[in-house]
Amino acid sequence: MSRVGKMPVAVPQGVDVSIKDDQISVKGSGGTLSLAQHALVKVTSEGGKLSFLPANGSREADAMSGTMRQLVNNMVVGVTKGFEKKLNLVGVGYKAQAQGAKLNLTVGYSHPVNKDMPAGITVATPLPTEIVIKGADRQRVGQVAAEIRAIRPPEPYKGKGIRYADEKITIKETKKK
Repeated sequence: MSRVGKMPVAVPQGVDVSIKDDQISVKGSGGTLSLAQHALVKVTSEGGKLSFLPANGSREADAMSGTMRQLVNNMVVGVTKGFEKKLNLVGVGYKAQAQGAKLNLTVGYSHPVNKDMPAGITVATPLPTEIVIKGADRQRVGQVAAEIRAIRPPEPYKGKGIRYADEKITIKETKKK
């Protein structure tokens, strides 16, 4: 059995988990998240802990039990603490400005780039060259961060562009004559 799938998910106080035939819903102070239940995984709740067991002995069911466990764990952490990604802008004149659910970027194009945030995602700019994306759904936070980074990815010669805060860019040497 999967090592990740063997560990139960602890449900903290203030978090309500409802398991139906086809869906698992997690409700907490950070919002409500839901996930479609997989047919190869049996989910049981006992004593404030969720257990994920494979429905049969197949490899796919074993792998899915670990996957489902981690997805539900991310949902529980998301509605209690939330997730965040930080992006940095590197380049002369590069700046970002958050206005409600919109992010305005000036990143070297002839026009400003406006990005609308989906529901459940908040964006903040503590500094003009720093973007902080927060939300309860880990996958959506990562996806929005990747879409913002794709507007102007870091280039390898000067390192200019939008990068993750923990990302290391290897600078290439320029061509010599």
